[in-house]
Amino acid sequence: MTPSARTQAAIELLDQIIAAARDSGGAADTLIARYFATRRYAGSKDRRAVRDLVYAAIRAVGERPPSGRSAMLALAASDGEVAATFDGVGHGPAPIGKKEVTAANGIAPRWIIDRLYGSDLDDAECAALIDRAPLDVRINRAIDEVIEIEGAEPIPGLADGLRLPTGTNVENLPAFNHGAIEVQDAGSQIVTLAARAQPGQRIVDLCAGAGGKTLALAAVMRGEGVVLATDTDRNRLSRLAPRAERARAGIIESRLINPGRELEMLDDWIGSADCVLIDAPCSGTGTWRRNPEARWRLTPDRIERLVETQRKVLEVGAALVKPGGALVYIVCSLLDEEGAGQVATLLAANPGWRAQALDLPAGRRHGPGTRLTPAHDATDGFFVARLHHA
Repeated sequence: MTPSARTQAAIELLDQIIAAARDSGGAADTLIARYFATRRYAGSKDRRAVRDLVYAAIRAVGERPPSGRSAMLALAASDGEVAATFDGVGHGPAPIGKKEVTAANGIAPRWIIDRLYGSDLDDAECAALIDRAPLDVRINRAIDEVIEIEGAEPIPGLADGLRLPTGTNVENLPAFNHGAIEVQDAGSQIVTLAARAQPGQRIVDLCAGAGGKTLALAAVMRGEGVVLATDTDRNRLSRLAPRAERARAGIIESRLINPGRELEMLDDWIGSADCVLIDAPCSGTGTWRRNPEARWRLTPDRIERLVETQRKVLEVGAALVKPGGALVYIVCSLLDEEGAGQVATLLAANPGWRAQALDLPAGRRHGPGTRLTPAHDATDGFFVARLHHA
């Protein structure tokens, strides 16, 4: 592919990504994979170059743009090499017109920025939310294997954390195929430590998804006890079983639950869990480095619905904790209404619970918990609180 053809391919992909963001369609990564699955002529260098163009344009534009071309024009405004590819030659995009609509540069829609400011983030913190994320992995100590990955560096404060060079193809590494490492952001590893998992405990990962934190909990428990992974999404939860098998995590059980019937379907766990970990559904403002198009999907109504879901999930989780146990609440959001505010509301309504101080290798105290940010901690953004049940 010529440089111009690569730019045109990026424009076509951006059109799909913009439509998906508007209509709650597939994620950018999924759309990119589908696009190239039907274009076998594109080599690995072409695919990488187009992908880089797409994500550079997404990061450059804060508001959802009207078209892929307008987003690419925003990138071209500050990149002469990209601008030169608008030549109309072959499969390249048409030359830039004098009155064309160019998408506005920015970090995020104004209303979201205002809410981030209201949650005590400044300009530098907000700007870091759309930086490129590093590639982190967690070493699985259940697999007795020496980990040798060229260019890997230890992550301060995480004995099992490694940061790999950008572009590393993890799935081609022997350590990954043997189950000796799992891809997991350093921030995700750090907030999971708030569970203080111990061998022999009974732990519920209430919104387990594909089980990244479930696997981390099981690794710490060294094959003793049980981790129950639950979710309402069958597709996401189904991805846990092969991951658990590869990681040799035999203490993991999974249970698909129906929305609105959580306690009914978890009645055998009510009041008996040593710890319930809730990685709650949220806006994902802390993960924009990995999913920058997520900024284009959010609306005030969507956040309002998420806040209500979080409140309900907290009620379910609290009912499962035994006296003397703990509830760990995590969101990959930096909006206080989803993090510190949710925990404060629960504590005010339930005097039998209290927030416990956290001693984590990163983050800063924020309200009743701890907050990690890309700018301060070089991790995804998280809020985490540990609540003790008297």
